[in-house]
Amino acid sequence: MLSRTADHLYWMSRYIERAESTARLLDVTWQMSMVPQSAESANQNWHAVILLNSLEDAFFAKYKQATAANVLHFMISDAENPSSIHACLRMCRENAHAVRGTITSDMWETLNATWLDLESHRFDASISSGPGEFFEWVKLRSSLVRGATLGTMLQDEAFHFIRLGTVLERADNTARILDVKYHVLTPGPDQGTTDFYQWGALLRSVSAFEVYRKTYRAGISPARVAELLILHPGMPRSLMFCMRALVKSLGLVANSHSGETQRRAGQLYSELRYGRIEDIFARGLHVFLTDFMRRIEGLGNGIQHDFLEAMQTT
Repeated sequence: MLSRTADHLYWMSRYIERAESTARLLDVTWQMSMVPQSAESANQNWHAVILLNSLEDAFFAKYKQATAANVLHFMISDAENPSSIHACLRMCRENAHAVRGTITSDMWETLNATWLDLESHRFDASISSGPGEFFEWVKLRSSLVRGATLGTMLQDEAFHFIRLGTVLERADNTARILDVKYHVLTPGPDQGTTDFYQWGALLRSVSAFEVYRKTYRAGISPARVAELLILHPGMPRSLMFCMRALVKSLGLVANSHSGETQRRAGQLYSELRYGRIEDIFARGLHVFLTDFMRRIEGLGNGIQHDFLEAMQTT
């Protein structure tokens, strides 16, 4: 496969997954903002969204405060913000257009229709009336793209580069959502309705509420939420699930350059496979998640170097 084709497929899948993950992060932050709290606490939660996406310089060059309206505008519709939902869907469509001969007609039509629908969307109206419906639309369109990919594309090398981009981006964003929200969801003194609502919102943001109920059949506890999103092998957005899929796809596209990247991916997967949530908490959840995101970034750099750049010289 030509390196430029692999590159477009890889980034096409990363951008659509990033758009969905951003919608999920903003959705849970929006839902939690409905809980009675001070304006300062609410703004801290919105500022955390900017911080976890490493966008502080770009954001504060335009806005004085990290309020709900400002963060939503910046992360949804700002075309100059490369991590905004608008920018991600645009880049996804551009990458898909470059490889129309490699992806299926169903995939292209779904992606193109998503972009055309987005172009006619009134963002200001969505933000002022409540952005929940828009976030659901983003998640739905991403699911349709994923369904078209799994249902119509030959599972060859091209498919596995798409899969690599999807699970790498998903792992990173699950870690970000858990990290940005966990520290503000410390148990209240009475473990009342507010705590249940907040933890439920976090689980729903990664489509894990029903999975949690089936797995634990008990009240929502912080440790179990973290265990589900980090170590559960059957939860599609858990770090464990994503790393298992990443290792598999890396093995199926392996070349003479990729040995070290495969080794580091396998090492991280093994740590999750045999890890215990008690050990993660003993180390510190934030420390663990920060280290995981650093290693995921390293794997992304490795894939870029070993496959997408190295293929240009072979």
